[in-house]
Amino acid sequence: MDPQSLIYPLQSPPAAGDALQVVPGVLWLRMPLPMPPGHINVWALEDGDTWTLVDTGMQTTETAAAWQSAFSGPLLGRPVGRVICTHMHPDHIGMAGWLTRRFDRQLWITRLEYLTCRMLAADTGREPPADAVRFYRAAGWDEDAIEDYKARFGGFGKHIYPLPDSFRRIIDGEEIAIGGRIWRAVIGRGHSPEHLCLHCPQLGLMISGDQVLPRITSNVSVFPTEPQADPLADWLTSIREISRRLPDDVLVLPSHNEPFQGLHARLEQLSARHEQMLGRLRDALREPKRAIDVFDVLFRRRVGLSVLSLATGEALAHLNCLIYRNRVARTLDAEGIAWYRSA
Repeated sequence: MDPQSLIYPLQSPPAAGDALQVVPGVLWLRMPLPMPPGHINVWALEDGDTWTLVDTGMQTTETAAAWQSAFSGPLLGRPVGRVICTHMHPDHIGMAGWLTRRFDRQLWITRLEYLTCRMLAADTGREPPADAVRFYRAAGWDEDAIEDYKARFGGFGKHIYPLPDSFRRIIDGEEIAIGGRIWRAVIGRGHSPEHLCLHCPQLGLMISGDQVLPRITSNVSVFPTEPQADPLADWLTSIREISRRLPDDVLVLPSHNEPFQGLHARLEQLSARHEQMLGRLRDALREPKRAIDVFDVLFRRRVGLSVLSLATGEALAHLNCLIYRNRVARTLDAEGIAWYRSA
């Protein structure tokens, strides 16, 4: 099924600071982002006299203004009773510290997402580690790209309000009561370490975060902190598990684009797309190539400096997956450059 063939029952998104009712007790809000895709969807779940918020937006003055408008407008002046974050990327967790402190509430999140976020935020102001520079040189980066990386290193913490110093851990399969209804935690991996989705059988809703998106694909990357990781295998396993555990008729509430129906078809399409990319990549590696040499096999647009890290991480995710499947071999030359060839 093409993304355009999915069913989109709510095609007009709310403006920043406004809200749209998905079903009674569930509101759809949008927060602005300073980079593509330009927005993130967040969700307000009515919980008695309070709201449970799922995801928060990136820390920017525009996001803070949108939240102020929402609190005085569609959120009816009610306080926040709980803040839940699907995962640790800044567009999802960036305002969590601001919201939890403003309402004196606890952050609910999975353990690996919280700890990973704290680790990345701690890099703010540090010199880029030699391991990371060596990682990107091995991928084939030139000196201009390395210098750009060094200049930008440690920027993660600039996009998030200081995290709360404690959190309430969410585990896979846990049932969370919100507004008299049960929301079940469904954990995915690959896009982030321990990504939370929430499924409410009674309402027929699934808050999918970035684990399942209708029109774009989730970034799945290898990072310098774990260069031998196989996140693509984790991600493919996770979406198969989601397909097994959730019914096809749920209305999926994603973090980007619009709510949609057609979960199983979308999951099957995403899986098939990555398998197709793995096949094309293996064919392209009949001659040795570096990670940066396979961009044209994997991506439809030119990879510029602004997205070089993401593209390299995703290329390495596919290369590592083929290595673990014994389809590709990796060798290092005398200069520390990694070359990949079909095995």
